[in-house]
Amino acid sequence: MTEKVNHNLRHLVFWLFLVLILVTDFISAPLALLAGIVLGLSLGNPYPTQLGKITKYALQASVVGLGFGINLNQVAETGLSGFFYTAVSLLVTMVLGWFLATLFGVEKKLSHLISAGTAICGGSAIAAVVPAIKANEKEISVALGIVFILNALALFIFPVVGNYLHLSQEQFGVWAAIAIHDTSSVVGAATIYGEKALEIATTLKLTRALWILPMVLFTGLLFKTEGKSAAFPKFILFFLAASVINTLVPGLENVYDGLTSLARKGLILSLFLTGAGISLRLLKTINYRPFLQGVVLWVLVATGSLIAVLYLI
Repeated sequence: MTEKVNHNLRHLVFWLFLVLILVTDFISAPLALLAGIVLGLSLGNPYPTQLGKITKYALQASVVGLGFGINLNQVAETGLSGFFYTAVSLLVTMVLGWFLATLFGVEKKLSHLISAGTAICGGSAIAAVVPAIKANEKEISVALGIVFILNALALFIFPVVGNYLHLSQEQFGVWAAIAIHDTSSVVGAATIYGEKALEIATTLKLTRALWILPMVLFTGLLFKTEGKSAAFPKFILFFLAASVINTLVPGLENVYDGLTSLARKGLILSLFLTGAGISLRLLKTINYRPFLQGVVLWVLVATGSLIAVLYLI
């Protein structure tokens, strides 16, 4: 009887959160991940055999949908300066991430997910890289958890620091785009700071998002098995195609906005499903080292980019 009650409750809670995520805006990305983890640890995974595959395709579809929010003409407006900022910050972040992972003894796959999420665009970059390295639920959850915690902090900290240092709208826009992981948090922080900061931050962040494609290619080369590169995730090509459609077919902004909104919902749903796959046995294998890597890497990137912005812009 107890097992039957637990079984029914597990499924009830699972579908309740699923409905809340799909039909309301109440469940944020960090809350979805936390809710999934709590469900997985307390009541258990309701669909242990199917959830992994569903999560995988939900993540991939979400990344493709986010491509409809990228207009290549807007990206081109950043010019060589925008390309330079993004290229240098990405390279520096990945090198620092590798160094910190070596220093703290973080697993290679997990450290790469954390570095990629920090370097490009948070959860979207992590979701894109996952298939290339065949990361497991623990690695995905830890990397996403770190990124979303830091995103939440950045949303409140960055405008305060910007006002304290009297950053111009341009300076703040560039800094936010480089040092905040997720696009939604970049937009949120820049919106608080000012209209011009929002315009600059959004455009520069779009430029960073396009680095997902070379990042996946680089990841495939880096994680070779038995002399062969990891399989290239074909959905990345659909992500690029979506951004090309946005650019070449103007006048459908409402459609593109709707698709990117659905993609964000899909990413939140994926986080919940990922969290639900976490078990107590799996959680016991997680230590503080990846969290330390993520926090130190973010602080170094945020501080270094702030100094660069103060002196170069």
